[in-house]
Order: sequence, then structure tokens, then C-alpha cells
Amino acid sequence: MRILVTGGAGFIGSEYVRRRLASDPAARITVLDALTYSGVEANLAPVADHPGYTFVRGDICDPDVVGQVMAGQDAVVHFAAESHVDRSIHGAGPFVRTNVTGTQVLLDAAHRHRVGRFVHVSTDEVYGSIGEGSWTEQSPLAPNSPYSASKAGSDLLALTYHRTHGLDVVVTRCTNNYGPHQFPEKVVPLFITRLLDGKKVPLYGDGRNVRDWLHVSDHCRGIDLVLHGGRAGEVYHIGGGTELTNHKLTGLLLDAVGADWYRVEHVADRKGHDLRYSLDDGKIREQLGYAPLTDLAEGLATTVAWYRAHRAWWEPLRERAGL
Repeated sequence: MRILVTGGAGFIGSEYVRRRLASDPAARITVLDALTYSGVEANLAPVADHPGYTFVRGDICDPDVVGQVMAGQDAVVHFAAESHVDRSIHGAGPFVRTNVTGTQVLLDAAHRHRVGRFVHVSTDEVYGSIGEGSWTEQSPLAPNSPYSASKAGSDLLALTYHRTHGLDVVVTRCTNNYGPHQFPEKVVPLFITRLLDGKKVPLYGDGRNVRDWLHVSDHCRGIDLVLHGGRAGEVYHIGGGTELTNHKLTGLLLDAVGADWYRVEHVADRKGHDLRYSLDDGKIREQLGYAPLTDLAEGLATTVAWYRAHRAWWEPLRERAGL
């Protein structure tokens, strides 16, 4: 199978590429990535010499580049996105451009080149906040940040290409990812790297916000299941099954690094901060046999160990991002 992976130098995309090429020697993967601030080509170094791997530096908003790399592909797995909520609050423009316009350019090219399947990777944040219970794939979208609104728009756009043009589109929505190679602006690597440097970590508000945590390797397994077995025109939730308050997550990270609570600094809450996310992922479990394999305690321990051993990877990125 010939697969175009957008955003393949990022955290989740590179995990998917490394995993896919390691498990399928016959795979042919073309990575399209603009290598903006969070794209790290070194994430793909382990597969750089794989005969099935091709890297193209380019912008998903560029129709010429997208048309060139789309030709001859059997499938698209679309990770490329602006994804940091705080950045979107300070400036929504890049989020609308990349997440909405970029997705439209890709969909047009996929339709034109008769690509067999288009997997659009999205987020639970498109639903807004839920006090109790869990969202199903039929729940209404109610995003509360420019980031999540741009992702909701791209989700709806992708699904219309199935309904209008017959393009084989499937959408996945995941919970909060963590694991190695995550850009250090996100909460788990931000806290780990700051704690490793003896610094304090910023906890929003009272820390009552709840998230479900999903190891990146489990997420990528779920995406592969959807790629091969998902039904066209449908949405699939991919969850980790481990809901925690941010306060509890902070405690686990402190324990994993060997730090005390005096290293935590409570800061003003984020604007429009969603209180709780929760996905019902029964559909992908029942239809495709998905189940997360990584225990949270084990996953956090291995993630801390990775950042401890790869300071040369994250220090320049943290400096570049002004963290």
C-alpha cells in the first residue's frame, strides 16, 4: 500500500510512520511536512534508510506540491495540523489556514487523483466540554477554542467530500496523547522537561480539569485499524480509558521524576478552558477490535525515561519555542 502521511515529522505522525514501516516491510510511505516549529525531521531518522520511505518538505496549503505527492497514492493519513490551544487563543489565523484550508487542498487532490481512502485525524476537543457521561460519534460539535473550532470545521469538510463526491473518508477523534517525541509545549513533556531542569511547573487554576490519556502507540494502532477496516463516511473515537484530573496527572509526573509539590505553581486558568473531555470508544472496540495496551503508569515512566535520555532532542526545541 502506498500511503501519504501529512505531518509525518510531528509527534503522532512520526510514531505512525516508524511503526508502519517497522511492521510492514512492503509499505511505501511518503511524508509531507512543512517542518514548522513543531515538525522535527530527526523524528524520522530511524526510518530514513528504509526503501519504502520518502520525505517531501512542503505545505499542505500548496496545491501544486500536494498534487505532486498525491499522485499514485492508495491512501492518505492526515495528521498535519496546528494543534496548540494557547497559541490559537493568541492568534487563530494559522489554525484556520492549516487546519481548514490545508485539509480542503488535500481533499481536492485526493478526489482528483482517485485516492482509495482518506483518514482524517481529529480530536475530542471538537465536542467542547461534558460534565458527565461520554460523547458518542453522533454527539453535536460545540468547540470552545479557535483550535478546536478549526478542527471541527475540517472534520465536517472531510465528511462532505464523502457525501458529495463519494471520496472514501473516515474521521478519527482521539483523547489526549502522550509519549516520546512530543513537542515540549504540551503539558506532559512541558512538565517533565521543566522538572528535570529543577524548575517549577504551571498548573492551570485548581487542576480540576479532566482528560483521558492515550499513549501515542495505542492511538496509531487505532488509526491503522480504521485505515484498513473502518466504514467510509463514519467517525471513530480512539480513547485510552484513563480519565484523570490535571491535579492527579501532575502528581503522577512529580512521582515519576522524583519531585515534590513545592515545584508546582498555580497559574490563572486558560480562557475558555474545557472542564472535562470523555469519549465513548465502544464503536471501534466492537467493530474493529481496538483496545489500548499501554498502562498509564508504565507509559508515563517510559516517557519520563525517554526525555531524561534525550535532552539533546528537546533542549533546542524548548529554546526555539521560548518555553
